[in-house]
Amino acid sequence: MAGSESHYEMPLPEFEKPVKVLIVLSPYYRDIADGLEKGARDVLAQAGAEVDLVHVPGALEIPPAIRIAHSQSDYDAYVALGCVIRGETTHYETVCNDSSSGLMQLGLMGASLGNGILTVENKEQALVRADPNGQNKGGGAAAAALHLVALSRKYARQTKGIGFKPGATD
Repeated sequence: MAGSESHYEMPLPEFEKPVKVLIVLSPYYRDIADGLEKGARDVLAQAGAEVDLVHVPGALEIPPAIRIAHSQSDYDAYVALGCVIRGETTHYETVCNDSSSGLMQLGLMGASLGNGILTVENKEQALVRADPNGQNKGGGAAAAALHLVALSRKYARQTKGIGFKPGATD
């Protein structure tokens, strides 16, 4: 059973320069969304991050919202939070696959983000994963985003002069 397994959680990175994070949250299942948001905010507060929040209608709107913010704002990272519960139709697979694929594409394009969109069979599973004092998947998504910011900053390119030192005098 997944609830009884333990896993390693990396220590949160430390930052010299503050981190600005946008949480993009679908409150479709409000009680689940509230737990995910609290978990994410708790982890981001530990890192001293500045946090903004936007709501979107559902999980499918999360990747486009992050894309808009990533291309038009100055956020360092994004935390995607929502929940998809299996129903009686194939819509579940569409929403899970397309939201996950959209987030992966954004990550491969350079967005530092954590995926906290729960994909579960029933509400009970979602409540366990949304509990900020339990599995804390919202916090896990926030931690993932912070680790990617740290990695991005570690490998940031330094501007180099082309054959000369700017401002040098002879």
